[in-house]
Amino acid sequence: MNDALTPSQAALDFIAAHEGFRASVYRDAAGIETIGYGHRLIEGESFPDGIGADAARRLLAADASRAEAAVRAHVGIALSQGQFDALVSFVFNIGAGAFAGSTLLRKLNAGDIAGAADELLRWNKITGGGVPVAEPGLAARRAAERLMFLGG
Repeated sequence: MNDALTPSQAALDFIAAHEGFRASVYRDAAGIETIGYGHRLIEGESFPDGIGADAARRLLAADASRAEAAVRAHVGIALSQGQFDALVSFVFNIGAGAFAGSTLLRKLNAGDIAGAADELLRWNKITGGGVPVAEPGLAARRAAERLMFLGG
């Protein structure tokens, strides 16, 4: 993989747009305490007065860097900027563990770019509560990530 790649500003804007901004702590669709642009609270973290957009953008950048590290750790082929950005968004949303064990990653590392792109579309369900439920907003995000991944 090209170690010079970093998430583009377009990728961070894409994630922010798809996560949406919430100034107060809320439970996301999977039931996880979240704030800002999809930042999942970690143990001991609290925001009793909420968060501003600038602080939320800093959390987004830090969270995206963790997603970036997961992409770097697991992808063994060269990626374009669009592919890298799409994968960072994807991992930001599903988590590094799910990515590491995914068919998408297996296909990607085998050189099946089209197959990997199509696998993005399969991740359109929310699994909070134990029963996977299709979510139209998530399906739209995956379609947009697939387009970005394929260079659109």
